[in-house]
Amino acid sequence: MIFSVPDMSCGHCTAAIEQALTEADSGTSVTCDLESCQVTVTGNLTNDSVLAAMKSAGYEAQAI
Repeated sequence: MIFSVPDMSCGHCTAAIEQALTEADSGTSVTCDLESCQVTVTGNLTNDSVLAAMKSAGYEAQAI
């Protein structure tokens, strides 16, 4: 699953997103690309779960 996260702009942002998603499911793999402002998520989380975890970390996201 790939998500657009327009407000992701630095290493702190990527760390917060990665932490929120791995706390939601420890088996989740997260790759953040600052240049494209995209996050790739693989694992057992649903789209809604990913969006909720990112929102709880303070980032609005949209599935691509």
